[in-house]
Amino acid sequence: MKRNVIRTVTAALLAASLAGCGSSTAAASSSSSSASSSSSDKVIRVGASTTPHAEILNNVVKDVLAEEGWDLEVTEFTDYVTPNTALEEGSLDANYFQTLGYMEGQNEDKGMHLAAAVGMHIEPMGIYSSKITSLDDLQDGAEISLPNDTENTDRGLRVLIQAGLLKDPGTDGNLSETDFNGNSELNPHNYKITPVEAAQVSRTLDDVDIAVVNGNYALEADLPSTYPAIYVEQFDAETTIVRTNFIVVEEDQLDSEKTKALVKAVTSDKVKQYIEDTYKGAVIPSFIDEKGNPVTSD
Repeated sequence: MKRNVIRTVTAALLAASLAGCGSSTAAASSSSSSASSSSSDKVIRVGASTTPHAEILNNVVKDVLAEEGWDLEVTEFTDYVTPNTALEEGSLDANYFQTLGYMEGQNEDKGMHLAAAVGMHIEPMGIYSSKITSLDDLQDGAEISLPNDTENTDRGLRVLIQAGLLKDPGTDGNLSETDFNGNSELNPHNYKITPVEAAQVSRTLDDVDIAVVNGNYALEADLPSTYPAIYVEQFDAETTIVRTNFIVVEEDQLDSEKTKALVKAVTSDKVKQYIEDTYKGAVIPSFIDEKGNPVTSD
């Protein structure tokens, strides 16, 4: 992408790097070899964010792997630094929480050796409301909330453009609410757009007419069940790659027995059906490689 959205996952991308020591390189190399290379080791250790990543792994992938004689151990993380550090050091065989752009940034900025094994899912933004059930019912001057960080403000505004509520200014730079508020050309219905901290957007539903909410926060607020999205972010080939969350491994383990077993399991029809049935559009399957080509378990 020309825009910086390729590096956005959440505000946790700004978390401080973990401290290291001078002897960590040799220890990491030894640990990585022992954790991942033994063909007799039937345990696959995956680090993941809690929702929906660990849920998908624990609730369906674990059983699929068990059918093939593998034991899946899932470690849950609440940050976006430790899972890559643990993978690089060899205490994990894979992790599942990040986009391709974030992984590439970690390799470049921190000298890591991470590789994308397979894409798993996308968490689209959605437009939610406690007041209306169709965008056709949105009145002129309606109030709209969306995330206030630069990347997600831009993304949220582009969702509103996709939905036909705003006009596209035709720029590749990050969009801001100031581009639209009071601009009769780009915002002909005079919507009042207010950025709010991303985790709090779902809590504004009673105060605004519609809200543009990130998929993970929509799930945490149980919005798909209580107030189903009235519009879901759409993706073309390029944005599909950018927004997909990937299973990531050490680059020298891409062709290992464990990685092949994990890729086969996570791209199975059972996993696809679970994602579709459980998350009802707040999470959508995206079984692709790093080039955007479809991947199947066949």
